[in-house]
Amino acid sequence: MSSAIPWQQRLSTGTEAVQDEVIRWYQETPEGQAYVPGMIWGTLQTEAYATVILTQVVDFLGVPNDVPAGVAKRMQRQQVLHDGRHHYAVVLGEQALYTNIGGPDVMRGQIERLLRDFALPSLTLGILPATARMDLFPVHGFHIQGRGDRVHIELVSSSLDIEEPAEVELHRKAFAVLSGAAAYGEEAEQILRKALTFWGGEVSAVRR
Repeated sequence: MSSAIPWQQRLSTGTEAVQDEVIRWYQETPEGQAYVPGMIWGTLQTEAYATVILTQVVDFLGVPNDVPAGVAKRMQRQQVLHDGRHHYAVVLGEQALYTNIGGPDVMRGQIERLLRDFALPSLTLGILPATARMDLFPVHGFHIQGRGDRVHIELVSSSLDIEEPAEVELHRKAFAVLSGAAAYGEEAEQILRKALTFWGGEVSAVRR
């Protein structure tokens, strides 16, 4: 079974209520997998980066502007990275490190945040190099929730939840291919540091 809800319906009262919903999802599902090809995964976003993203959402969709409240909730959701009860496997496309969200200052702060959080026990972070070869055609981003019983996809006009087992299994198969082609450990860290240098950051200033 699949269900799609238009963003303008979900965000009819602003961004805060949806962020509350996401917090509940995370609290109820101690494990998750996410593939995010072109931007930073929401649970790793800095306050400045999240502010730009949610402002763009509000402006594009014409929904009530409660960006500060929505950002505060997004920051609250990140507590799952530090409570010792959750684990997330995340693959970011290398493009996510170069998609210009808010300008160089915002991007430097964001990549420094990734470098600080890189070794968190709750996080397995892979970076999919732009030149990586894969046995899979290019696919959209998606989030496999819990132990793999639901897939969440964010489209331009709506959010889509997939629960049909055969479709969920295809997304799990896709994530296995993507994570298999991703860089981890020191190789991923070097990709992050290269991006930090691109945005004018001082690599030596970053400490984990």
